[in-house]
Amino acid sequence: MHVLLGLALGAIYILLAAGLTIVYGLLDVVNFAHGVFYMLGAYAVFLVISLTGSFWIGLASAAIITGLIGALAEVFLLRPLYEKHQLYPLLLTFGFSVAVPDLMKVVFGLIGKTVDYPEALSGFILLGNIPFPKYRLFIIVLTAVVMTSLWLFLKKSDLGMVMRAATLNSRMVEALGIDVARIWTVGFSIGVGLAALGGAVAAPMVSASPDMGVDITVESFVVVVLGGLGSLAGAVTGGLIIGQVVSFVSLFAGQYSKVAIFIVMFIVLLVRPRGLFGEAGRH
Repeated sequence: MHVLLGLALGAIYILLAAGLTIVYGLLDVVNFAHGVFYMLGAYAVFLVISLTGSFWIGLASAAIITGLIGALAEVFLLRPLYEKHQLYPLLLTFGFSVAVPDLMKVVFGLIGKTVDYPEALSGFILLGNIPFPKYRLFIIVLTAVVMTSLWLFLKKSDLGMVMRAATLNSRMVEALGIDVARIWTVGFSIGVGLAALGGAVAAPMVSASPDMGVDITVESFVVVVLGGLGSLAGAVTGGLIIGQVVSFVSLFAGQYSKVAIFIVMFIVLLVRPRGLFGEAGRH
C-alpha cells in the first residue's frame, strides 16, 4: 500500500521536476517561481470546474492556461534579462514566488478552494487484496502517459529535436536560421505547464491555496538535484525515490518526512556530487 502511495506522490514530484529540468536545460534559468505555476494550475482547475462542471476540461485547461501565462512571462519579463547579469532571471522568478501568492490572497482570500474528485475516480479499487484510492492510481497512470509522450516528443518530433539541440548549443541552432527565442518560449511554456498539471491533479487532495507552492518548490529542487540537473531520467528517478521516502517515513515518523528528503539528497550528493544522472560538467 505504501509503495503505491509513494508512487502517487512521486508522480507529482516527477511532473514538477520534469518541468524544472526543461526550463533549466533550455534557458539555464533556475526557476524559483515553479511552485507559483503549480499553485496557478490548482486554481485554474478550480475555476474551470466552477464554470464548466467538468473535471476533465478543467485538468486539460489548467495546463494550457498556465502554459500560456508562462509563455507571456518568458517573452515580456524573462527574455529582456537574458543578455544582462545571470542573476537577474533568478531574482525575477524569486520575486514572482513572493508577489503572486500575495496577489492570489487578495483575489481569492486566505481560505483554500476545494476541488471535488471526479465521480468516476472516487472510492477505491482492489489491487489484489489491497484497496487503493482510484484517484491516486489515476495520477500514476496519467504521469506515466505524460512522461512517455514527452519523451516521444523530444526524441521523435522535429520540434523536440530542435529543442534538444538548443539545449546543447543554442548558438549553433541559431546559426542554422532557427528562431531560438521561440524555442525558449515553447520550452518554458511546456515546463510550467507540467508544473500546473501537477498542481491540478493535486488540487482534489490538498485544495487550492495561495501558499501551496512554497514547500513544493523546495522539494522539487531536491528531486532535480538528486536526479541530476538537466536530466529527465534523473527527474523521474528522483521523483520516484523521494515519493517512496516521504511515504515510508510518514508511516513511522511523520514529523520527519520532510527532513528525510534532504538527508537522502545529502547522502546521494556525498557519493555522486552531480546527482544520479547528472553530467560531469556544464558550460
